[in-house]
Amino acid sequence: MVDSTTFAEILKPENRAAPNELWAQLREEPVSRQDDGTWVVTGYNEVRALAADPRISADFRTGMSAEELAAVGAPGEGGSVGGNFVVEDPPAHDRDRAKAMKHFGPPHRPGFVASLEGAIQRYVDTSLDRLRGQEQMDVVADFSYPLPVRVICDVLGVPPEDEPQFSLWTTAISLQASPDLRDDPVASQQADVASQQAAAYMYGLIQRRKVDPGNDMISDMVSDTSEDRLTDQQIISNAIILLIAGHETTVNAVSSGILLLLRNPETAELLRERPELMPGAFEEILRLEPPVQFRDRRTLSDIDIAGVTIPRFATVQLSYAAANRDPNRFADPDRFDPEREDNQHLSFNTGLHYCFGAPLARLEGILALRTWLRRVQNPRLLVDPPPYRRSPALRGPSELLVGFDEIL
Repeated sequence: MVDSTTFAEILKPENRAAPNELWAQLREEPVSRQDDGTWVVTGYNEVRALAADPRISADFRTGMSAEELAAVGAPGEGGSVGGNFVVEDPPAHDRDRAKAMKHFGPPHRPGFVASLEGAIQRYVDTSLDRLRGQEQMDVVADFSYPLPVRVICDVLGVPPEDEPQFSLWTTAISLQASPDLRDDPVASQQADVASQQAAAYMYGLIQRRKVDPGNDMISDMVSDTSEDRLTDQQIISNAIILLIAGHETTVNAVSSGILLLLRNPETAELLRERPELMPGAFEEILRLEPPVQFRDRRTLSDIDIAGVTIPRFATVQLSYAAANRDPNRFADPDRFDPEREDNQHLSFNTGLHYCFGAPLARLEGILALRTWLRRVQNPRLLVDPPPYRRSPALRGPSELLVGFDEIL
């Protein structure tokens, strides 16, 4: 019998650096109920099945009457997400995602992500150039954070000099992904204030882009005259989530990737000798250290799975971190194998909520790690394990101190 307090242990900050033993304990029962009524899903097949199940909702308001909404404390129509497809269900999700996606990728802009490769490589090299003459770096602050921030600013059309503002908003809003902080009054108030400030900022930026458009997503969205254009409110909502998701998770992926490479020097040396293996290595990094460890959903009806019944309107935590190391799905699941042939990890989710920005994250991660291995000479960890960010859901080092001989 799985200990019903194990998920609560995973949420504790003191277990942030090493949660995988706890996930393994939970995985002994692929679907388990916790003391607070939450259901945690850890088996690969079960996570994949529920992620694609229409009886699982990303919008906690779906299917609830006004009385039921009031009973669970969920927002009514006044609290609508306003077209933020990340927390919508079909058909609204499909409609709003398509409206946003056409400004980012196929079929309307099939070469957009690939066109960013040159700029991404320049940003990677610039970050490393600044470290010449030093003998130590904080990988997070000096390397893995500046890159995706600059890229997502370019993509959306957000002035990079505004980074100090949205960095604070990102931190406050992202903590709401942590179940243990969702009911914290201080954290909730900070998130509400940050959301309001971010919305006001985006409204102002949209007005500027209407007058002075650029070659970016927000400009394309506001100048779209087609029948399936996004409203200004939808542009605000989606721009905020894309700004946050577009850099927060990539920071974690690159930081965790460098940590894995430093802990596995033989693998790092293999990748220096054979840089063409980096795409597979980055998939392994995502599998072993997913930037999004788990995500909550809600059941719209009773669901029978893995020998248990999850009741209607239950909160379900889908654990990508546990599923990605399921020995029933992956051979030698804890091994870092850049040449793993079958690596259908769930770190970008699956089904209709598959990560919007996955192609961009992959391009950034591959270029960043390949260049870091080539240019940073004799890197070594100075603190292991490093400190981690507060959120257990959006998991990654908050600081990663590395010594080195020189930057080529």
